[in-house]
Amino acid sequence: MPDDGSVVIVGGTRGIGLEIARHYAGRGRQVVVTGRDAARLRAATEELGDRAAGIELELTRPEGIAAALAGVGHVDHLVLAAIDRDDNTARDYDIARALRLVTLKLVGYTEVVHQLCPRMDADSSVVVFGGRAKDRPYVGAMTVATVNGGVSGMVRALGVELAPIRVNAIHPGIVGDSPFWSEKPDSVLEGFRSRTPTGKLATMQDVVAAVVFLLENRSVNGVELDVDSGWLML
Repeated sequence: MPDDGSVVIVGGTRGIGLEIARHYAGRGRQVVVTGRDAARLRAATEELGDRAAGIELELTRPEGIAAALAGVGHVDHLVLAAIDRDDNTARDYDIARALRLVTLKLVGYTEVVHQLCPRMDADSSVVVFGGRAKDRPYVGAMTVATVNGGVSGMVRALGVELAPIRVNAIHPGIVGDSPFWSEKPDSVLEGFRSRTPTGKLATMQDVVAAVVFLLENRSVNGVELDVDSGWLML
Protein backbone atom coordinates (compact mmCIF):
# COMPACT_ATOMS: atom_id res chain seq x y z
CA MET A 1 0.00 0.00 0.00
CA PRO A 2 1.52 3.39 -0.98
CA ASP A 3 3.01 5.50 1.81
CA ASP A 4 1.71 8.86 0.56
CA GLY A 5 -1.20 10.21 2.57
CA SER A 6 -4.47 8.44 1.92
CA VAL A 7 -8.15 9.06 2.45
CA VAL A 8 -9.55 6.10 4.41
CA ILE A 9 -13.29 5.50 4.16
CA VAL A 10 -14.61 2.89 6.57
CA GLY A 11 -17.79 1.62 4.97
CA GLY A 12 -16.71 2.79 1.53
CA THR A 13 -18.06 0.05 -0.73
CA ARG A 14 -21.60 1.30 -1.31
CA GLY A 15 -23.93 4.25 -0.85
CA ILE A 16 -22.55 7.49 0.53
CA GLY A 17 -19.23 5.93 1.54
CA LEU A 18 -18.58 4.84 -2.03
CA GLU A 19 -19.57 8.28 -3.32
CA ILE A 20 -16.95 9.84 -1.02
CA ALA A 21 -14.37 7.37 -2.34
CA ARG A 22 -15.31 8.24 -5.92
CA HIS A 23 -14.87 11.94 -5.15
CA TYR A 24 -11.31 11.54 -3.89
CA ALA A 25 -10.26 8.86 -6.38
CA GLY A 26 -11.48 11.14 -9.16
CA ARG A 27 -9.07 13.78 -7.89
CA GLY A 28 -6.11 11.44 -7.97
CA ARG A 29 -5.94 10.75 -4.24
CA GLN A 30 -4.87 7.46 -2.74
CA VAL A 31 -8.09 5.95 -1.37
CA VAL A 32 -8.50 3.06 1.05
CA VAL A 33 -12.01 1.64 1.42
CA THR A 34 -13.17 -0.95 3.89
CA GLY A 35 -16.17 -3.24 3.79
CA ARG A 36 -17.35 -6.51 5.21
CA ASP A 37 -18.54 -8.06 1.93
CA ALA A 38 -15.59 -9.37 -0.11
CA ALA A 39 -17.35 -9.30 -3.49
CA ARG A 40 -18.61 -5.76 -3.01
CA LEU A 41 -15.17 -4.67 -1.80
CA ARG A 42 -13.52 -6.12 -4.90
CA ALA A 43 -16.03 -4.42 -7.20
CA ALA A 44 -15.54 -1.06 -5.48
CA THR A 45 -11.74 -1.12 -5.66
CA GLU A 46 -11.79 -2.21 -9.31
CA GLU A 47 -14.07 0.71 -10.13
CA LEU A 48 -12.00 3.23 -8.17
CA GLY A 49 -8.81 2.39 -10.04
CA ASP A 50 -5.13 1.80 -9.47
CA ARG A 51 -4.75 4.19 -6.53
CA ALA A 52 -7.47 2.46 -4.52
CA ALA A 53 -6.97 -0.31 -2.00
CA GLY A 54 -9.59 -2.41 -0.27
CA ILE A 55 -9.60 -3.93 3.20
CA GLU A 56 -12.11 -6.47 4.43
CA LEU A 57 -13.17 -5.23 7.85
CA GLU A 58 -15.95 -6.20 10.25
CA LEU A 59 -16.50 -3.48 12.85
CA THR A 60 -18.68 -5.72 15.01
CA ARG A 61 -15.56 -7.81 15.68
CA PRO A 62 -13.29 -5.03 16.93
CA GLU A 63 -10.58 -7.40 18.12
CA GLY A 64 -9.69 -7.98 14.46
CA ILE A 65 -9.43 -4.33 13.45
CA ALA A 66 -5.75 -3.88 14.30
CA ALA A 67 -4.63 -6.73 12.05
CA ALA A 68 -6.92 -5.62 9.23
CA LEU A 69 -5.52 -2.07 9.23
CA ALA A 70 -1.87 -3.04 9.74
CA GLY A 71 -0.92 -2.26 6.15
CA VAL A 72 -2.36 1.27 6.05
CA GLY A 73 0.30 3.96 5.81
CA HIS A 74 -0.01 7.67 6.46
CA VAL A 75 -3.62 8.89 6.75
CA ASP A 76 -4.60 12.39 5.69
CA HIS A 77 -8.34 11.98 6.21
CA LEU A 78 -10.47 9.32 7.89
CA VAL A 79 -14.21 8.93 7.26
CA LEU A 80 -16.20 6.60 9.51
CA ALA A 81 -19.26 5.98 7.35
CA ALA A 82 -20.14 2.34 8.03
CA ILE A 83 -23.70 1.96 9.24
CA ASP A 84 -26.16 -0.78 10.11
CA ARG A 85 -29.89 -0.60 10.67
CA ASP A 86 -31.70 -1.82 13.75
CA ASP A 87 -35.42 -1.93 14.46
CA ASN A 88 -35.57 -2.13 18.24
CA THR A 89 -37.97 -0.81 20.87
CA ALA A 90 -37.82 -0.68 24.64
CA ARG A 91 -40.96 -2.86 24.83
CA ASP A 92 -39.61 -5.48 22.43
CA TYR A 93 -35.87 -5.30 22.93
CA ASP A 94 -33.50 -7.59 21.04
CA ILE A 95 -30.19 -7.53 22.93
CA ALA A 96 -28.16 -9.20 20.19
CA ARG A 97 -29.24 -6.67 17.55
CA ALA A 98 -28.65 -3.79 19.94
CA LEU A 99 -25.16 -4.98 20.84
CA ARG A 100 -24.26 -5.36 17.18
CA LEU A 101 -25.05 -1.71 16.40
CA VAL A 102 -23.50 -0.37 19.61
CA THR A 103 -20.32 -2.34 18.93
CA LEU A 104 -20.16 -1.30 15.28
CA LYS A 105 -20.45 2.44 15.83
CA LEU A 106 -19.20 3.18 19.32
CA VAL A 107 -16.55 0.50 19.83
CA GLY A 108 -15.63 -0.28 16.22
CA TYR A 109 -15.35 3.37 15.17
CA THR A 110 -13.19 4.17 18.20
CA GLU A 111 -10.91 1.19 17.65
CA VAL A 112 -10.33 2.30 14.05
CA VAL A 113 -9.29 5.73 15.35
CA HIS A 114 -7.12 4.08 18.01
CA GLN A 115 -5.26 2.12 15.34
CA LEU A 116 -4.93 4.90 12.76
CA CYS A 117 -4.28 8.02 14.84
CA PRO A 118 -0.51 7.25 15.11
CA ARG A 119 -0.47 7.39 11.31
CA MET A 120 -1.99 10.88 11.19
CA ASP A 121 -0.34 14.27 11.56
CA ALA A 122 -1.38 17.73 12.70
CA ASP A 123 -3.17 18.43 9.41
CA SER A 124 -5.18 15.19 9.40
CA SER A 125 -8.90 15.09 10.07
CA VAL A 126 -11.71 12.69 10.95
CA VAL A 127 -15.41 12.75 10.06
CA VAL A 128 -17.80 10.49 11.97
CA PHE A 129 -21.26 9.63 10.65
CA GLY A 130 -24.18 9.91 13.03
CA GLY A 131 -27.82 10.47 12.10
CA ARG A 132 -30.85 12.64 12.75
CA ALA A 133 -32.65 9.93 14.73
CA LYS A 134 -30.75 11.23 17.76
CA ASP A 135 -32.93 14.36 17.62
CA ARG A 136 -36.10 12.96 16.09
CA PRO A 137 -36.47 9.34 17.21
CA TYR A 138 -39.22 7.14 15.83
CA VAL A 139 -40.75 3.91 17.10
CA GLY A 140 -38.09 1.27 16.52
CA ALA A 141 -35.16 3.69 16.77
CA MET A 142 -34.29 2.86 20.38
CA THR A 143 -30.75 1.73 19.57
CA VAL A 144 -30.24 3.94 16.51
CA ALA A 145 -31.17 7.12 18.39
CA THR A 146 -29.07 6.17 21.40
CA VAL A 147 -25.98 5.26 19.36
CA ASN A 148 -26.15 8.38 17.21
CA GLY A 149 -26.48 10.43 20.37
CA GLY A 150 -23.32 8.67 21.50
CA VAL A 151 -21.57 9.86 18.34
CA SER A 152 -21.97 13.42 19.65
CA GLY A 153 -20.06 12.55 22.80
CA MET A 154 -17.49 10.58 20.81
CA VAL A 155 -16.69 13.53 18.56
CA ARG A 156 -16.17 15.89 21.49
CA ALA A 157 -13.97 13.39 23.32
CA LEU A 158 -11.91 12.59 20.23
CA GLY A 159 -11.51 16.28 19.45
CA VAL A 160 -9.93 16.81 22.85
CA GLU A 161 -7.82 13.65 22.90
CA LEU A 162 -6.53 13.79 19.31
CA ALA A 163 -5.79 17.52 19.09
CA PRO A 164 -4.50 19.05 16.86
CA ILE A 165 -6.13 16.45 14.59
CA ARG A 166 -9.59 17.81 13.77
CA VAL A 167 -12.71 15.70 14.42
CA ASN A 168 -16.21 16.54 13.18
CA ALA A 169 -19.53 14.72 12.82
CA ILE A 170 -22.10 14.67 10.07
CA HIS A 171 -25.75 13.82 10.68
CA PRO A 172 -27.60 13.16 7.42
CA GLY A 173 -31.37 13.24 7.28
CA ILE A 174 -33.38 11.32 4.69
CA VAL A 175 -31.03 10.94 1.70
CA GLY A 176 -33.53 10.42 -1.10
CA ASP A 177 -31.21 8.85 -3.69
CA SER A 178 -29.30 6.57 -1.31
CA PRO A 179 -29.63 2.80 -1.86
CA PHE A 180 -31.94 2.41 1.14
CA TRP A 181 -34.30 5.34 0.52
CA SER A 182 -34.43 5.26 -3.27
CA GLU A 183 -36.26 1.93 -3.05
CA LYS A 184 -39.09 3.47 -1.03
CA PRO A 185 -42.35 4.49 -2.75
CA ASP A 186 -42.46 8.14 -3.78
CA SER A 187 -45.47 8.62 -1.49
CA VAL A 188 -43.23 7.76 1.47
CA LEU A 189 -40.49 10.11 0.33
CA GLU A 190 -43.01 12.88 -0.30
CA GLY A 191 -44.13 12.61 3.31
CA PHE A 192 -40.59 13.49 4.40
CA ARG A 193 -40.05 15.98 1.59
CA SER A 194 -43.12 17.96 2.60
CA ARG A 195 -41.70 18.41 6.09
CA THR A 196 -38.64 20.32 4.91
CA PRO A 197 -38.61 24.10 4.30
CA THR A 198 -36.89 23.56 0.94
CA GLY A 199 -39.32 20.91 -0.26
CA LYS A 200 -36.33 18.74 -1.12
CA LEU A 201 -34.55 15.78 0.39
CA ALA A 202 -30.78 15.65 0.80
CA THR A 203 -28.88 13.83 -1.94
CA MET A 204 -25.76 11.72 -1.69
CA GLN A 205 -23.80 14.47 -3.41
CA ASP A 206 -25.04 16.96 -0.81
CA VAL A 207 -23.63 14.70 1.89
CA VAL A 208 -20.35 14.18 0.02
CA ALA A 209 -19.89 17.95 -0.32
CA ALA A 210 -20.50 18.38 3.40
CA VAL A 211 -18.01 15.63 4.28
CA VAL A 212 -15.35 17.18 2.05
CA PHE A 213 -15.93 20.56 3.71
CA LEU A 214 -15.52 19.06 7.20
CA LEU A 215 -12.40 17.14 6.19
CA GLU A 216 -10.62 19.94 4.39
CA ASN A 217 -11.53 23.23 6.10
CA ARG A 218 -8.74 23.66 8.64
CA SER A 219 -10.75 25.96 10.90
CA VAL A 220 -13.72 23.62 11.37
CA ASN A 221 -13.33 21.44 14.44
CA GLY A 222 -15.75 19.82 16.88
CA VAL A 223 -18.70 20.62 14.61
CA GLU A 224 -21.83 18.48 14.22
CA LEU A 225 -23.27 19.28 10.80
CA ASP A 226 -26.86 18.36 9.96
CA VAL A 227 -27.54 17.70 6.28
CA ASP A 228 -31.32 17.38 6.21
CA SER A 229 -32.80 20.34 4.27
CA GLY A 230 -33.85 21.88 7.58
CA TRP A 231 -36.06 18.92 8.49
CA LEU A 232 -36.38 19.85 12.19
CA MET A 233 -37.39 23.43 11.40
CA LEU A 234 -40.98 22.37 10.66
